[in-house]
Amino acid sequence: MIPWLDPDAPPYFPDTATVLDQPNGLLAAGGKLSLDWLLVAYRQGIFPWFSNNEPILWWSPAPRTVIFPQKFHSSKSLNKLSRQSRYRLTRNHAFESVIKLCAAPRDNQPGTWIVDDMVEAYIAMHNAGFARSIECWNTQNKLVGGLYGVSLGRIFFGESMFSLESSTSKLCLKHLVESGEYELIDCQLPTDHLALLGATEIDRVEFERLLDQHV
Repeated sequence: MIPWLDPDAPPYFPDTATVLDQPNGLLAAGGKLSLDWLLVAYRQGIFPWFSNNEPILWWSPAPRTVIFPQKFHSSKSLNKLSRQSRYRLTRNHAFESVIKLCAAPRDNQPGTWIVDDMVEAYIAMHNAGFARSIECWNTQNKLVGGLYGVSLGRIFFGESMFSLESSTSKLCLKHLVESGEYELIDCQLPTDHLALLGATEIDRVEFERLLDQHV
């Protein structure tokens, strides 16, 4: 059993040490996706993740997948692509388009966790200055890649990315890493794709120490 959070009460989350082992990191249900709830959550390393017809579910998995910028692995092909003039990168120019393209159906996925309520919530966070996007445009000025996430202090909490042309989301991530703004990029959960880019796993104690230090 997990706690039910009262959406009419001030935002509050149980201690992250109480998360379930299976499924890994499930902490609580309920609450709401308002700006105050989301800020309280992210400051504790907690994020929402749920599907249609489910209540809001809050997660804090351990170990945590992160990228330390100094350990980011940019392949020779990615470095070569970034030196070319095939793409133009921007920041916060098309947040709404980026999140909607991240939410769009993909060939290898039957649905999306970026439901309409999540889209609205993160657009509100962006308008308040806490959610950011990086966009990749081709020479026809078409948006072909991007990522978005939550920016608090010196930590970027990555949420999702998309590519309509090969490696365009990687270009966005490389741009984010090399901006020098962040000490840590939170990737939440491991994937083979992230591992190739230098992502690593750290335990909860270390992750929460970094939150205290950099948020």
